[in-house]
Amino acid sequence: MIYRVCFVCTGNICRSPMAEAVFRARIEEAGLDGTVEVDSAGTGGWHEGDGADPRTVSVLESNGYDSHHAARQFQVSWFSRLDLVIALDTGHLKALRRLAPTTEDAEKVRLLRSYDPAADDDLDVPDPYYGGMDGFEECLELVEAASPGLLAAVREQVEGPAA
Repeated sequence: MIYRVCFVCTGNICRSPMAEAVFRARIEEAGLDGTVEVDSAGTGGWHEGDGADPRTVSVLESNGYDSHHAARQFQVSWFSRLDLVIALDTGHLKALRRLAPTTEDAEKVRLLRSYDPAADDDLDVPDPYYGGMDGFEECLELVEAASPGLLAAVREQVEGPAA
């Protein structure tokens, strides 16, 4: 059985493709690439079909990550095939939970930074779109910091609790 994770931000060109690329690398490193599928989408469709923001691509590539991407809009029908929907900020969390057709589907939606034990009370990954490269670098740092905790949670779902 395949476990499916989808990262969601606003337009699917900055934060969610970055999180998708980082988490896909963690999944491959963990040897789970045949068991876990990772993708991303946006709450809106403004950029549908576009590649990731060039600044996202630059930060990913300079840190050794794959950056192939085409933006998509999240569809309500996806809830039925997804196991985990990872929101990049509280606005996305609320929007996705409102879209969820069932309570069970709403419970699949989690904030990425909730998997970072060092995160403070603000669990949002700030949108770097209107800023400079430093915002994209901060976004990568926050995504990378949450990835080990998310990987542990996904591994537990796929393999069961550690002995």
